[in-house]
Amino acid sequence: MSRPPFPPFTAETAAQKARMAEDGWNNRDPAKVALAYTPDSVWRNRAEFLKGRAEIEAFLTGKWARELDYRLIKEVWAYQDNRIAVRFAYEWHDAGGQWFRSYGNENWEFNEAGLMRLRLASINDLAIAEGDRKYHWPLGRRPDSHPGLSELGL
Repeated sequence: MSRPPFPPFTAETAAQKARMAEDGWNNRDPAKVALAYTPDSVWRNRAEFLKGRAEIEAFLTGKWARELDYRLIKEVWAYQDNRIAVRFAYEWHDAGGQWFRSYGNENWEFNEAGLMRLRLASINDLAIAEGDRKYHWPLGRRPDSHPGLSELGL
C-alpha cells in the first residue's frame, strides 16, 4: 500500500500532504484515516502514546465521539526530506454545548511509500463562546474558498 505524494517533499507536495490529512480528519472516518499510517505507526497525542493502526482507529473513534461538530485546518510550518511539521487549529463542542478551539503542532515522519510512521502532536484547548467560532462550513472537507489559519489570524 502506498499514499502519494512520496518523500522527499517539496513545498508543493508537503502542502498537498497536509491538505490530504486535513481532509481525512474532517471526514471523521477512523478506519479510513488509520490507513494513512504504517501498520506499526507510533503516535504521541498530548499525553497518550499509541502504536499501530488498531490503536489509532480506536483513539479516533473515541475522539470524534467526544469532540462534536469537529472542523480542522492544517498548515505546513516546515518540511525536509521525509518529514513535515504542521500547525493546526480545530473547533468542536462537547456534549454540554461548550465550544473549544484546539491549537497544536504536529511533527510527521513518512516512509518511502508515503505512509506516516511517526506522529508527535502537542495540543492545547481554549474554551470559546459559540459567537467566537471561525469555522462555519458544513461538516466534511473545508471548502477551497474558506480561509486558512494565516488568513484567519490564527
